[in-house]
Amino acid sequence: PSSDCVMAEQLCLSDSTCNATYRTLENCALAKTRLLSLGHDSRVRCLNAELDLGNSSLLHCKCHRRMKRQEHCLRIFWTVHSSMTDGYFNLEASPYENPANEEHWKTDYNKLAALVSGKNCSQLAGDAANPCLRATHVCNLSKKCFRLRTDYASICTKGAGSEDVCDRRRCHRGLRNFFEKVPEDFTKRILFCPCQDEFCGERRRKTIVPDCSFQYNTKPNCLWLLDSCLEDHICKSRLADFQQNCQPVDMSPGGCSLHNHAACLQAYMGMIGTPMTPNYVSNSSVEVSLWCTCENSGNQKEKCDQILGMFESNKCL
Repeated sequence: PSSDCVMAEQLCLSDSTCNATYRTLENCALAKTRLLSLGHDSRVRCLNAELDLGNSSLLHCKCHRRMKRQEHCLRIFWTVHSSMTDGYFNLEASPYENPANEEHWKTDYNKLAALVSGKNCSQLAGDAANPCLRATHVCNLSKKCFRLRTDYASICTKGAGSEDVCDRRRCHRGLRNFFEKVPEDFTKRILFCPCQDEFCGERRRKTIVPDCSFQYNTKPNCLWLLDSCLEDHICKSRLADFQQNCQPVDMSPGGCSLHNHAACLQAYMGMIGTPMTPNYVSNSSVEVSLWCTCENSGNQKEKCDQILGMFESNKCL
């Protein structure tokens, strides 16, 4: 079984041979972070160091989205797998373990649903036509869901619409906290609530407070957005997870390589609160996109279109 990367690092550092190999890989990863071009000998040394780890737990370790030292864990993963980060379509494996089925989350939601159908009936009487509003009210009945939703909403709405005032980094962190710490039974219902009219659709589109978390005053190039993502361990990890779980395949009956749409939706949620935050593009459809353009991409237009197409025309989504 895959081990926790933080634990695997501790085991490796206690062994002199593994320690030396790991330090070499740290230097390789640092050079890539600083965009230093490695010579042929250095590249070979880095690849050999990765191979030297053999079957060690460090080479096969994974991270958990909800773990306390997530960023540290992800840094370890990309240190060991730095050869996978040369380009977008080389992000071959997700650093995240597949989550276990957390049955108690469903139990929590069922308890709150019972409350909704009971003493809160009058409060929610008008929600039948607006599943997004109902999902929000159910969230409000959970102290954790209400608190973390209020936290990111207050940060993201402060100065929203004015790029100079809106603190996008804090807004993104608040969104990640919400989607990581609140059970998915709540977050999925809020983000993917089914709508029949534009009022409901507008509420769904504004779930992530797009004026701050999603939109810039002008659309940046998608390649710039990708570069920003690859410089951030969390964003790069979520992108690898999204690519693995939402890989469209034309030959597949469902259009998705893994036939696991739930895993794809979870990976999509993981992108929210990163530099490559996606969102719904209108109040009247479930189409999603990144806030970027492929105009003026020069000879990288095809790569840019592929990045945008992973969201705009992805059959898995």
